Amino acid sequence: MELTKLLLNHASDNIPKADEIRTLIKDVWDTRTAKLRVSADSFVRQQEAHAKLDNLTLMEINTSGAFLTQALNHMYKLRTNLQPSDSSQSQDL
Repeated sequence: MELTKLLLNHASDNIPKADEIRTLIKDVWDTRTAKLRVSADSFVRQQEAHAKLDNLTLMEINTSGAFLTQALNHMYKLRTNLQPSDSSQSQDL
């Protein structure tokens, strides 16, 4: 993916049907991004504690890594705020 993008950006004059290839690569990228979004949505809906992301390219990791890390941090904060603390349980007794 990364190499294709570099070639199309810098040597498109030497590549036959470069515009068609660029469109196909964008379609592949959009499909992979959509699958990642669906996986993240499923992860959130199932209230999982851990996620495993296989077969990601470096470009996908760099593009979505910050978002996923921040989303997991927000989920952690929400979960810890929803759980009763030990001090409130001891006060109820």
